[in-house]
Amino acid sequence: MSYSKQFREKCIAAFRPELRAKALNPISKALVAASSVLAASTVAFAAAQAPAAPSVADRISNPVAEFAGIDKITGRIITFDVYIDETVQFGALQVTPRVCYSRPETEQPKTDSFVEVDEITLDRKIRRIFTGWMFAESPGLNAVEHAVYDVWLKGCKQKSDVPPPTAAKADPAKPDSAKPKAPAAKPKAPAQQPAQPAPDATTDDTEPANTN
Repeated sequence: MSYSKQFREKCIAAFRPELRAKALNPISKALVAASSVLAASTVAFAAAQAPAAPSVADRISNPVAEFAGIDKITGRIITFDVYIDETVQFGALQVTPRVCYSRPETEQPKTDSFVEVDEITLDRKIRRIFTGWMFAESPGLNAVEHAVYDVWLKGCKQKSDVPPPTAAKADPAKPDSAKPKAPAAKPKAPAQQPAQPAPDATTDDTEPANTN
């Protein structure tokens, strides 16, 4: 086919819609198919490369929070366990954890606890000095700093050597009615009166008559 004939057919296809659609239809379908395949490949590659975002449901709620505290005067550091919603006194501070969350071992460690700390003042009043989140991986980020005592979070635990407070509540004191009663005192026998001597049978109140 000569060049002039090809040019003429192209011009006719450009001005005649039915021929233009017939000429462009196979090309359009191929382009659409290629675009779909490319888009699907891009989405699959991005999903494979992007790390899975941790969901809130993956965090573990623990019943025990483990704290560490230091007495700045003596330099003594101790660790202590506190059950959720229970209060433990460390020096002049009262520590109350409200929640304690951790992550599974397969994920990056992240342990945090929402804690309330009160101070017992010299005049025996309670003053709130801290309310907020503590982070075990960054103890200095949000620790409690006191003139004498410092407290920070060490971790969250499922069990503790300290018995839970419910164990003490589960064994209430027995009522008095359950106690065995003391045996009733037996009535005392009446005191015996001393026996009176029996009258002498040989004696008689009347004097013998005088026969003379």
